[in-house]
Formats: sequence, C-alpha cells, structure tokens
Amino acid sequence: MKKMPPHTQEVALMLYKKAQNALIGWEPYEPWIIKASFKTNKEGISMSIIQCYAPTNDYNEDVKHRFYYRLQPVVEKYPTKDLTILMGNFNAKVGTNNPGYEDIMGRHGLRERNENGESFANLCAFNKLIIGGIIFPHKCIHKTTWTSPNHTTQNQIDHISINKTFRRTIEDVRTKRGADTASDHHLLVAKMKLKLKKH
Repeated sequence: MKKMPPHTQEVALMLYKKAQNALIGWEPYEPWIIKASFKTNKEGISMSIIQCYAPTNDYNEDVKHRFYYRLQPVVEKYPTKDLTILMGNFNAKVGTNNPGYEDIMGRHGLRERNENGESFANLCAFNKLIIGGIIFPHKCIHKTTWTSPNHTTQNQIDHISINKTFRRTIEDVRTKRGADTASDHHLLVAKMKLKLKKH
C-alpha cells in the first residue's frame, strides 16, 4: 500500500486482516474522498468502498459544489454489476420526507432535510444508491450519528449507501454507542451478506 504523511488527509479506511487480504487497491481523491476496491466471494464481483467527508452545511457554496462535482465521477466510474458502497460524514440531514426519492430512501430518517441533505439525496438518486440508514426502522438513539459537544443537539448526518442492484445484500444499518472513537460521531455499522475473499 502507498504510504501517506501522517494527518494530511481528511478521510481514511481502517481494515481488519481479512479486508486487508481482499484489498485490490486504493486511491485518494483530494482530501475529502478515498476509494478502495476489494475482491468478494461472488465470482466476477468486486466491492468498491468510497469514504467521504463533506463540507458542513454552512460552508462556502463553491466548496460544497466542488465536493459533489469531484465525487460524482468517482461514484459513476464503477460498473453496476459491482457492489458500490458510498459512506462517510456527509453533514447531510436527509429527513423523513421521501416523495420523489422513494426508490432510494425510506421514511426512517431524523429531522428536516437541509441543503446538504438535498445534495446528497440527489447524488444518490442520480446514481441509484439506496441510503441505508433511512430504510430500517430503529429507535432514535440508533439513528443519531452525531451529538454536539454540549449534548443538546443530535443529528443523523453520517450515511452508508449501496447501489440498488445489491439492495438485498444490506440487512441493517444502525449506530453503535460506546465505541471509543474519541469523536462526537457515533459508529455507524452496516450488516451485509456479501463476504470478502483473499486477493
């Protein structure tokens, strides 16, 4: 694997041993986007994980536009026969209102959609990506991905999305409390059927 100087990038992927063995390759795209490809146990099917950190909702419009402008070609370059997972901190409140987005999200989100949420939902709709955390019913505590430092505000702004072709592969998405992440974000976990295979 390529070595990068410490603490120079905004995103990273931590891999357990089996995932390391299945890794085909990885590539950074600016500071906010990284992509890694893995071999799976399904013949001829690879899995691409795109990890992101999006600018916050109150960021400069040009910066937010550039993020999605850069992300779109990364998402669309992979064949639909392969599994694509788009995940990360999108600073996007998608909300519960899904008219026009029924194909890619359920009604199990939190709060009202913000501008970042609109951009994220549009990206997912255009690329036929299902927003995983919005399709499974859970208690609020298992939907909230971020808590403000003063503990007065909670939001669902981190997301895991999967291409529609593999909708049945994803069994659940929820946050896990108690993970020692030294962060104001909670660990967001997706349960999936597909297994990795040594490369």
